[in-house]
Amino acid sequence: MSDQPGTEDRPPATTRHDPYHAFRFRTYRHYLFGSLLVSMGTAAQSIAIGWEMYDRTGRAMSLAWVGLLQALPMLLLTLPSGVLADRFDRRRIMMIGLTGTGLTSVGLALLSASQGSIAWMYFLLLLDASFNRVAWPARAAMLPMLVPRDAFENAVKWRTSGFQISATVGPAIGGFIIAWWLPAAYWMSAGSEALFMVLLARLAIPRLAPRDPGALRGLAGVVHDLTEGLGFVWRNRLLLGTISLDLFAVLLGGAVYLLPIYAMDILEVGERGLGWLRAAPAAGALVTALLLAHLPPMRRAGLTLLLSVAGFGVATIVFGLSTSFWLSMSMLFLTGVFDNVSVVVRQTLVQLATPDAMRGRVSSVNAVFIGSSNEIGGFESGLVAQYFGPVLSVVSGGIGTLLVVGLWSALFPRLRQLRQLTDAGDEPEPPRGFEVLPATPDTERTTG
Repeated sequence: MSDQPGTEDRPPATTRHDPYHAFRFRTYRHYLFGSLLVSMGTAAQSIAIGWEMYDRTGRAMSLAWVGLLQALPMLLLTLPSGVLADRFDRRRIMMIGLTGTGLTSVGLALLSASQGSIAWMYFLLLLDASFNRVAWPARAAMLPMLVPRDAFENAVKWRTSGFQISATVGPAIGGFIIAWWLPAAYWMSAGSEALFMVLLARLAIPRLAPRDPGALRGLAGVVHDLTEGLGFVWRNRLLLGTISLDLFAVLLGGAVYLLPIYAMDILEVGERGLGWLRAAPAAGALVTALLLAHLPPMRRAGLTLLLSVAGFGVATIVFGLSTSFWLSMSMLFLTGVFDNVSVVVRQTLVQLATPDAMRGRVSSVNAVFIGSSNEIGGFESGLVAQYFGPVLSVVSGGIGTLLVVGLWSALFPRLRQLRQLTDAGDEPEPPRGFEVLPATPDTERTTG
């Protein structure tokens, strides 16, 4: 029996492109729906915390601290969490993470309603980010277990579409919610996590085989596994170039963290305008994701990635200089368009170029690169905005992104030359004792 999920009843191969290939698998559909709910709730909470901190303190540094507190768990916990995702049941790890983030959202709601201590809210944000980091590698490594390899690029495209739907609707709803009653945004996040936990508990998901009894245990085993994962990424120049390109692009292009300042002080559009500004990148990404899902696989994936990151930098520069709400909305829309292309290429490459036994660790390395660049980028943007103004902060970040694209094109020629994403391949063989067990009946291909 094949070790690929959902292959038992696969129909004869066909050259016809099926834009809904991934949706033929029931477990994937249910998992995607639950993930969408959590992403929507998280987006609403994110806009609420940014608005509340700036509204209550009036300082750009308050937004910088939000980014820093969310980056610390990323730097400290993500790599060890990747080891956990390759050693233990990934669904159980996700359930623990969802429980923790749900409880911290409840705490934020109570503190917000009572105008509680800002310091305690920062502490809860730190806890929230910590639980999220523990679960993230397991969550990222789960997706390839739900569909066979030939459906994975399509699954990533629809996953990003679902994420962008939630990221579009979440901030828009969040903007209206915080204009009505701000704590409700935190309650929305907690409720979405509880619903996903219920749904996740009902799914039948393939398991990893037990570890080799002779494998290293304890601290020595953790260090060995971490070193193995880092070494895999370092040796694979295609992966290293893809992940590090996104790291520096996002690190320098952190305009989204300054949107409360633009909405309140530059564009003067208030809470609801902030909601639309936050939703604009997701709307652009959603349009692109739906288009990509209906198109055949990319033929010049590497060049497309480089051009999309460059486009992201240009749109960021124009947004930073804009004083028009509609021009700013348009540029944010374009950042979402370009960013989504980058997301599809990177996520597909990270998973397809990595054996399942190492996907937790490689996903954790990817998370450290990308997630820390998001949060540290927010800290950097807030810090520069505090001392030099928000416009210089955003524009200089866009210029830096363009410089990075040019440098990476020269440093990683294989990335520039990459054609189809499936050309990445599974390079090293996985260690013994980590094979994926055959899928359970619930992951078989369905017709409806």
